Amino acid sequence: MKSVKELLEAHGKAEKECYFDWENGSLVDKEVFNAMKPFFLEKGYGNPAITHRIGWESYEFYGMEKEKIANSLNVDSVNLALTFSSTESNNITILGTTRLNTKRKKILVSSVEHLSVIHAVKSLFNQGIIIETIPVTHNGVVNLDILQEKLDENTLLVSLQSVNHEIGTIQPVKEAIEIVKDKDEDIYFHTDASAAYGRIPLDFLDLNLDFGTISSQKILGPKSIASLYVKEGIKLKSIYEGQLSIETLSPNVEYMPLLAGFAKAVEIQFNKFKEINEYTLKLRDKLMYGLQTTIPRVEINGPEGHHRAPDNVNISFLGCEGEALTLESSLNGIFASSGSACTSRILMPSHILTAIGRKPEEAHGSFLMKLTRLNTEEEVNYTLETLPKVINRIRSITGGIEL
Repeated sequence: MKSVKELLEAHGKAEKECYFDWENGSLVDKEVFNAMKPFFLEKGYGNPAITHRIGWESYEFYGMEKEKIANSLNVDSVNLALTFSSTESNNITILGTTRLNTKRKKILVSSVEHLSVIHAVKSLFNQGIIIETIPVTHNGVVNLDILQEKLDENTLLVSLQSVNHEIGTIQPVKEAIEIVKDKDEDIYFHTDASAAYGRIPLDFLDLNLDFGTISSQKILGPKSIASLYVKEGIKLKSIYEGQLSIETLSPNVEYMPLLAGFAKAVEIQFNKFKEINEYTLKLRDKLMYGLQTTIPRVEINGPEGHHRAPDNVNISFLGCEGEALTLESSLNGIFASSGSACTSRILMPSHILTAIGRKPEEAHGSFLMKLTRLNTEEEVNYTLETLPKVINRIRSITGGIEL
């Protein structure tokens, strides 16, 4: 820890700071925090599974707040399980379905899924599960023709995220579900909608979805709470054994402060859904266009326009190495990431960027920035003024070669 402290002291603090690393870490909205505070000290501390007044009060609150989350997806709250993270939701879906179904042995995933999906399916290899990957276009869109070709009577599950968390690609999930269900109604379909939640309209009921993952953290709610939708009539086995609780897929005593925060974040995000997304889209387009026009040798990772999530900016600066890029930007008060969060401390290119055809040197020079309602146009202007200087400095050191 001494070395970390010394590092921070040497780093110092820039006069102005702009936080765009919302993919990897976030704070909560002040209104969310205020909604949570009473549940730390005054109420909701009883176990909702226990039959006394304090327990009943917790159970009443639990039901009301969970209903708010369910309404944002147009589903019944009884079909929504609370979990501790989107990673847990994804793992419960993949591992839980394979525990209940021993006849079908094939799982299909896109090549750009979150690592919590990819690692979960790979963990089943020794159990005889066949994992097949569906390729994507240069913009990260899944190839539906190949998806259709790979479906057969041995297919158990298809998992396709709604929006890519790194390059912002909005996937054709509805079309993919129709292809899968036309082939075989008994094939399960799961979407990790964490990066889509609060950014594009989501109606899990209309999609005819079997499983869907969302996360509180992605809408400025608290960390350590997420949700998994399980379609009515589908049995899913928990991957845990736990104590008496209302939730059966993630058995533990329900933590009411987190639920209060999640529900408040939902209320804010969806009451102002159009306004928030128009605002972040305006900032996104200004940032992307400004960087493209002021810095030479850049490449946009992922699609542009309405095929891209309104909060996502991902650009490769050729001739820059990712670690130098994030550090130099940090010294100037701009906080973002290179590659994905799960690989940021490993000197290897993001699997998502290589899946869309980026060369290692292009992937290493990628810069991921996300925008929320807490970001400002002033921060975007500062970034457009500062980042070209950062890129020029790095390129002057490396000679501008494509590392």
